[in-house]
Parts: sequence; C-alpha cells; structure tokens
Amino acid sequence: MHSFLEVALVPGPTITITVYDDEAQLLQGLRDHDPDACTCLMKRFSPLVYARAMRLVDDPDEAEGILQTTFIKACQAIDNFDGTSSLGTWLYRIATNEGLMHLRSRRQTVAIDAMAEMFQLEDMQGNRMAWPADPLRSTLDSELRSEIEAAIAELPESLRLVVKLRDMEGLSTEETAEHLGISVGAVKVRLHRARLKLREALAAYMARQV
Repeated sequence: MHSFLEVALVPGPTITITVYDDEAQLLQGLRDHDPDACTCLMKRFSPLVYARAMRLVDDPDEAEGILQTTFIKACQAIDNFDGTSSLGTWLYRIATNEGLMHLRSRRQTVAIDAMAEMFQLEDMQGNRMAWPADPLRSTLDSELRSEIEAAIAELPESLRLVVKLRDMEGLSTEETAEHLGISVGAVKVRLHRARLKLREALAAYMARQV
C-alpha cells in the first residue's frame, strides 16, 4: 500500500510525491524506476546504511560517500534483487562491500605513499637523493605515486602478486605464501626481486627530476 504526500514549494506549485508504506510496493516502485521510490528507499534506510559505513571507515565524509554510492548502486541494480532477504539486509550487504572496497583503496594509497617515501630516499647505489624545493614537491610526490603504480603494473605477474599482497594489502610473509600456495622462501625471493626492479625503475625516474 502507498499514499501520496503533497508538498508545496515556496514559491512554486504544489507537487505530489508517492510515499511507499509497504516494502513490496516499494520494491515494485523501484523496479518501475519511480524516482519517488528511490527517495523513499533513501529516507527509510539511510540511518542503517550510514551507521554501517561509519563502523567501517570511521569518517563522516567517507561514510557519506559510501551512503550515496550504496543507494545509487541499489537503484541501478534493483532488477538483480531476488527478494530472498529484506531490502534492509540487501542494502546492508552493499554498504559493507562498498566500505570494504574503500578500506582496501585507503590501504593501497597509504602503501603507495610509504613506498614513495622509501624509494625517494635512495638512488640505485643507495645514495640519498633530495627532492627539489617546494612548490614542485607536491607535484613530484603525485608523479612519483603514479610512477610507482606504473612500475608495479610492469612487473611479471609472479612478482606483482607478491608486492600487491605483501606491500599493498599488508599480509605477512607467511600469509602471502599461503595465499599464493608457495613457500615462505619463495615469497622472500620474489619480493626481493620485485623491490629491486621497482627501485631501478624509480631511480631512473628520480634521476630525471634532478
């Protein structure tokens, strides 16, 4: 069952918004791509989704972004909702997935920054290399992060996977070995080779900046 709510715009005409009181009707409205249904969905479930996002990322701005993304994806993928769970449970799962993806992205950004800090200190001979003074510093830092990402992408898959799991995802050497089905020793060898290749690639890049 659904009802109608008249809203007077000041100044402007009175408009009528469909208010869905029953979840089955709300679901049908969503599948009919009724904008009022999406509005009703957000109004009803925003507290649940926002609370879940905050528990995951502990940041109001980031949680708000997850909230918006969750409802956009839900409305776009409503035809994939099979009805075996409630809309609230479905939205909770979407918010959880979005939050976890956000956390992985955050960890990878931190890892890239940490690697940039490590690689910017030495050249291929291990000598300290200084950055030019500001205001170029921030631009070069951004370029270096991009260079690191590109250098990682150029690694052979066996080395790239070790770097991704060990340095970017933060897994231990033992966890990385278990995930890849190889020995701890093999992880250490591959990680050493990968870091050498990255250092060589980035030392060449840094030399161009001096």
